[in-house]
Parts: sequence; structure tokens; C-alpha cells
Amino acid sequence: MNSPPGDEATVRRDLAAAYRLAARRGWDDIVWTHISASVPGEPGAYFINRFGLRFAEVRPDNLVKVDVQGRVVDGSGAPVNPSGFAIHGAVHAARPDAVCVMHLHTRWGQTLAALPEGLLPCSQPALRLWRRLGRHAYEGLAFDAAERARLVAALGSLDGLILENHGTLTVGRTVAEAFVLMHLLERAAQIQITAMATGRVHCVSDEVAERTQRQWIGDGSVPEGTDEWPALLRSLDD
Repeated sequence: MNSPPGDEATVRRDLAAAYRLAARRGWDDIVWTHISASVPGEPGAYFINRFGLRFAEVRPDNLVKVDVQGRVVDGSGAPVNPSGFAIHGAVHAARPDAVCVMHLHTRWGQTLAALPEGLLPCSQPALRLWRRLGRHAYEGLAFDAAERARLVAALGSLDGLILENHGTLTVGRTVAEAFVLMHLLERAAQIQITAMATGRVHCVSDEVAERTQRQWIGDGSVPEGTDEWPALLRSLDD
């Protein structure tokens, strides 16, 4: 299983920063939804937020270490939301490259998740995610083993999921990558839904979408967010 780049302190810093950056953008849902990250050098161990904290309250030193079942393994006895980690644990187990898993219930993401069309190639940020998002049908609140298997199958090797009637999910080789992919998805959803409200949406051709995505990703060796993350970290000092 892959380990995230950097040491534990760096991953703690980045994950806590992702929570606070999400809070600033209004991406939180009181105490629900989660962002998780693999612990460097500890296969099968992951950081997640302490249950009951708002995203804005998450700090590097109050992150909780859990196993793939969502059980606390750091001796803290801190409260966690095992059912909330069900999605994360399934994705982490199936995708060793998914160092960070980000699942949100945002206004724009949930609206997109209610649209049968899914994400359309009608904006530049949408083109980065063109044909890179799976879809998972809504089955209720509980995520049993069978549903987790279906969810993971829908994700495959893609960058994320539209969880129908539920929300959105992105994965990344770094915390920065998962965060910036979510930023692009949120922006694309907002543009699409705003355009749809006018009654007319102009999309680019498949050929243009594919070419733009190739230009954007290159050979795929550099994780999304590499350029943006230092600036995002500095913004927390504003």
C-alpha cells in the first residue's frame, strides 16, 4: 500500500488545512462529512476528524488515527463516526493511490447529484473532470458491505464520484490533489447549474474536451494541486 508523501506532521498539517479551507468556502455540513488521509509509514491507518467538531475547529493535533474499519487506534478514545468512515475506508482499501478521500454535502454538489445529466463539458473546470467521475446510485443512509463494493466499482480508477441524491467525492495522491479536484468540481457544478437556469447550456465537443483534458493533465505525473497548495496554505494566515 502506498504511503502519502512527507512525514506524519506534514500530512496532519495538510489535512487539517483542508478542513479549514473547506469551512471557509462553506463546504461543511455542521459535523457531517469527512476528509481522510493515509498515515505515512502505517499501512491501514488513516487520519480523520474527531466527531462533533466543525470543520473550522479541526487542527493537526486533534485529528484521530483510525483503521480501515473506522476504529480508533491511537489510544485517544476520541469519538469518531464509523458509519461516516465507511465510504472512506472502502475507497482507501480499494485504491492505495487514494491517499486522500474527500466527501462533501455542498449545495452545488448535491444539486449536481440530483441531475440525471451529471457533469456536462460546459466550462473549463468541467473539462478537467470530463469522463473522470463515476456515478453511484442512492441506496439510503446505511453503507453495508455490498453497497460499498458497488461504490468502489463505480469509482474504479477515476478521480471521483457523483453520489446521486447525496453529494460528491474526490480522491487524490495528496491532500492537495483531492482538495483542488473538489474545488474544480464545485466550480464546474456552480457554472453548469447557473447556466441551466437560463434555459440554454453550450457545451464543447468530445474532441475539444479530450484535447483540453490532455493539455491540462499532461503525462499525469504531477498531482493536481501541486502549484496551488502553497498559496492555499498561505491564505489561512489572512
